[in-house]
Amino acid sequence: MLYGREAEQGQLAEMMSEARASRRSGALVLRGEAGIGKSALLEWVAAEAARTPGHEVTVLRATGFESESRLASAGLHQLLWPVRQRINDLPAAQAMALRRSLGMSGSFSPYGQDYSEGPPRPAESTSAPAESTSAPAESSSAPAESTVSPSDSAQDRFLGGLAVLTLLSCMADEGPVLCLIDDAQWLDTTSAETLLFAARRLAAEGVVMLFATREDGFTGVGLPELQLSRLSREEAERLLNGRHLDGLTPTARDRVLNQAHGNPLALIEFGSAPHAGTNLPSPLPVAERVTAAFRARIAALPEKTRLMLLIAAAEGRGYLPATIAAGALLGAGLADLEEAERARLVQITGSSVAFRHPLISSATYQGASAARRLEVHRALGESATDPDCRARHRAAAAMAPDEDVAAELERAADRALGRTGYSTAAELYQQAAELTPDIDARARRLGLAANAYLRAGRLAAADELAAAAGKYAEAPEEHARLARIRAAVEFERGEQSGAARLLIDNVRHAAAEDVPGMLRTGATYAWSCGDVATIKRSAELLRAGGHDDKAVRGLAHVVDGDYARGLPLLAELIATARSAPFETAEERLHVITCGLILGDDAATLDLALTEARRLRREGLIGSLPDALQALAQVQTTAGRHRDAEATAAEAITIARDTGMAVRKSRINVVLARIAAIEGDENRLRILTANAAAVPGCGLADVAVSLLDLGLGRYETALRRLDEIAGDPRRHTSANLLAAADQVEAAVRTGQPARAREPLGRVRSWADAGGLAWARAVAFRCEALVSDSGEAYETALRLHEEDGGRPFERARTELLYGEWLRRARRRADARVPLRSALEIFERLKAAPWSERARSELRATGEPGAPSTSYGHADLLDRLTPQELQVVRLAADGISSREIAAQLFLSPRTVEYHLYKAYPKLGVASRKELHKLHL
Repeated sequence: MLYGREAEQGQLAEMMSEARASRRSGALVLRGEAGIGKSALLEWVAAEAARTPGHEVTVLRATGFESESRLASAGLHQLLWPVRQRINDLPAAQAMALRRSLGMSGSFSPYGQDYSEGPPRPAESTSAPAESTSAPAESSSAPAESTVSPSDSAQDRFLGGLAVLTLLSCMADEGPVLCLIDDAQWLDTTSAETLLFAARRLAAEGVVMLFATREDGFTGVGLPELQLSRLSREEAERLLNGRHLDGLTPTARDRVLNQAHGNPLALIEFGSAPHAGTNLPSPLPVAERVTAAFRARIAALPEKTRLMLLIAAAEGRGYLPATIAAGALLGAGLADLEEAERARLVQITGSSVAFRHPLISSATYQGASAARRLEVHRALGESATDPDCRARHRAAAAMAPDEDVAAELERAADRALGRTGYSTAAELYQQAAELTPDIDARARRLGLAANAYLRAGRLAAADELAAAAGKYAEAPEEHARLARIRAAVEFERGEQSGAARLLIDNVRHAAAEDVPGMLRTGATYAWSCGDVATIKRSAELLRAGGHDDKAVRGLAHVVDGDYARGLPLLAELIATARSAPFETAEERLHVITCGLILGDDAATLDLALTEARRLRREGLIGSLPDALQALAQVQTTAGRHRDAEATAAEAITIARDTGMAVRKSRINVVLARIAAIEGDENRLRILTANAAAVPGCGLADVAVSLLDLGLGRYETALRRLDEIAGDPRRHTSANLLAAADQVEAAVRTGQPARAREPLGRVRSWADAGGLAWARAVAFRCEALVSDSGEAYETALRLHEEDGGRPFERARTELLYGEWLRRARRRADARVPLRSALEIFERLKAAPWSERARSELRATGEPGAPSTSYGHADLLDRLTPQELQVVRLAADGISSREIAAQLFLSPRTVEYHLYKAYPKLGVASRKELHKLHL
């Protein structure tokens, strides 16, 4: 019986009802202080699910233990072990990732044995529980080095999350699935991240995930929360009555109610104590007063019972054989736990021993002397059969640096790393370093810890440990490795210039084979923030060391304004990559960046699509935001705005879920250009709000100036464009367009002299790159300045030849139509103006459409009504995720395969299709191919 939880019970019941009736999924965090009733609510919802008629509910459970927080995937192992056979039904890459996380590919078990019946579970009380009531734009797309980048190295843990999502979705096809995770604040990091990745993507599977956590733990997870409050006086009295504590005197009853402050566990413990209501120091928090009450009860037990309780508390996992083995070394045994059972402090079931509440375990451990705790950990380490547990207990018993213990911890960290437990591995490496007597070995282990933290996405910890390792490191190569870690951290924080300098300054320490990669990455970081000096220095160091890299040489020439020597080098690199793709993700992303810099849309689109498909196929989720950012940018230039928005939305979601928060501002800059084209000033303001604070987002100013130009605010646009022209990042294809805008703004304001410098820059770039669209823009600028109809005609021929960049083509047609009208060739003007209006309306470019429509009216063509564009209008009805799903389904890809590509559950894919069909006017997947999406 729960008291005072009617509202919470109603919310949980509604979640389960929706999972049954409409397959709607949900995830919720139950948050509250110790003893407030979180576990009781989990027990209640499980019981209700079992009692409610309808589809049978599958209930999966896991409990976080403080002692297991450094055992990678321990929580996952608890949750999924009962359904481990279902892993075989997953797509191969997902199944492999999940088996790896769970240690199923080898002999690993976080419980020290290969259990045929599953791991030991904490005993679940069938009586009243203790708590009985109540988670790139071209200027910023440079990847971090593949050996240390969190986006490159941490992919398996995210693929494991997708595997969990798919697994739960498949199980939900047979009936609702309820996942109950108690004491989530003590989940190991791998389990927490994996489960949260799945929880954030729940939609229409029929899965409910509930996480119960203390107030100060499991924070910032990005899920809805339900805060459990203390009971009112009336509810507390009802609880005492329900517990049949009628023997309490009125004075004792009042004292219990006053001291418990509405905490259910405190009410039960204070009311059940032999001297109920005995005064405890009132300034103590309720949890500490309950702990003190438990400590008093433990102190009254026989010595050997206290010893066995201490061993169980120190062992932490509830694995009874380990507790008995250690007890035997200290002269105690299973029989000594009988008194603790009778006192309802622990419950023994099968091979598990469970404390009735975590506070009892804490009271046991903290109430023992330091000497006794060390003795117990030595016994646990000596008797352990699992190497990870042995390492943990030996480290807990170590009083001074010990190389033998440190080496054992390092081996445990290596095993955690193999299971993608990056945070766990980092903590173990760090602990090993602290116990390492040799300075060089300590530096190496600190470096390993820093790298593991980086791979886990914990940037501050990685930076701190890399700096600490640098104080001890003597070997030059170690300084180079640490510099690469710190540079990756700086890049992820948005400090590209600092990252570049770290690499360049430390390249002298690197092994010869690592030098080109460090310099290439350093130059690309520097390019992204306009650090011209560092780019040039990188090229000089390459040349001085006898190395060559076309990308670095090309960038160095471009930033010098020597487009004729720089752009062909980038074009050669792109051609090489298209004929023989590079092996590493780092190299491939460098080539995509070069494609964006050059403005070769066809090649970049091909490279970015290929890379995104490869990353999806291999489940390399953490690397996707970079590739998707580049893809969204080139989709924008190709006029595929809805596709670009869908791509960018996915990139932002993945970046958020993988801890790359800075990426959102960079990706928003890509969307900012669409907002500028469409004349959506409010949206543009929102998208560029944080751009100034994030290095590498300078292209936001280009988008804002384009909006000013489209709205006829020529003076404002010209001032902003003049500032952009002085930016070190002006030597890019995106800023080439800014230079073309600068020419138009200067001419529109009657200041053609201010157009000469940007016109020269546009010409030089277009001639050196040889791209038809760039040459067309150059001729358009020439036509604006010289008032030449012939230059306009040449520009339009080049646009026709290129076939891409529709927005630029429409702008050329608009300007040519205006020129023809001014020349009194009204009939001739209507042809380019109609074409421009059609393109602008298809792109939803409202300010530009209005300008084209006004020009058409000026030629004598009445009305110039808006045009319907069929499929383009249909696609506008879809959400970004519906658009992605529909496109893939139209290509004949199965829901299961679409789910794997988009990191969704198959059921969610079907849900999006179900929602999209009526919007598109079709009844089934078979009809999608007729729409030619």
